Amino acid sequence: MPVHSYSNWNSRPSDREERIEPYRKYIFICEGANTETAYFRKLIDLRKTLGIHPLIDIRLWEKTGGDRNLSFPKNLAIFAETQKSLPENGFDPERDKMVIVFDGDIFEEKVSGYEELIASIEETDIAAVTNPGFELFLILHISGSFEQCIRNREADFLKRDDAGKYSYAATVFRKLTGMNAKKNPAVGELAANIHVAIAQEKRINQDIHRIRGIVSSNIGKIIEDIIAERPDLD
Repeated sequence: MPVHSYSNWNSRPSDREERIEPYRKYIFICEGANTETAYFRKLIDLRKTLGIHPLIDIRLWEKTGGDRNLSFPKNLAIFAETQKSLPENGFDPERDKMVIVFDGDIFEEKVSGYEELIASIEETDIAAVTNPGFELFLILHISGSFEQCIRNREADFLKRDDAGKYSYAATVFRKLTGMNAKKNPAVGELAANIHVAIAQEKRINQDIHRIRGIVSSNIGKIIEDIIAERPDLD
């Protein structure tokens, strides 16, 4: 099943403008089908405002059909690798990078093989991990949220509720914003505060090689690196 590619690269050029190809594409593919899609679509819309170099393209590959709810991280990585190999997706392995976004909480107690998965992804691409989940990264977009909600409360984020889920981050996010992150596409508007998230993320663990039992995220660091990239065209 193909992916749907979302990008505003070289959008609406006039007939007289030259259609150029990007120097590099960063292609995000996500575990979640709703929250992450709303967020990264908005981030892509803001690429010029964020100062991303004109020759750097960021895209979102949205899973479609029967693959839409594919979420297990290892399966997501296999799916991404398959999509990279399809000529119609236009992935250039010499230049382009896949950014595979997933939650780390499943590896806290239930699933093994985290280190092997990260190593396999990092052979050619980029692993973007939040522990416990993406709501943690969203919380970081709200000014003062580290001091107010995360500092000295890290253990609460990694406690399972009565249903066995890591729901604390979602509860905190709802209290801060009034939004259900999984159902409200307005969460995407938080992408406008990415610089707040980048700064606050540096106050938690960004080393995805060691996340077990640690509140972690490296998505802000990845986006910061993309914003800072200046293509070497020599």
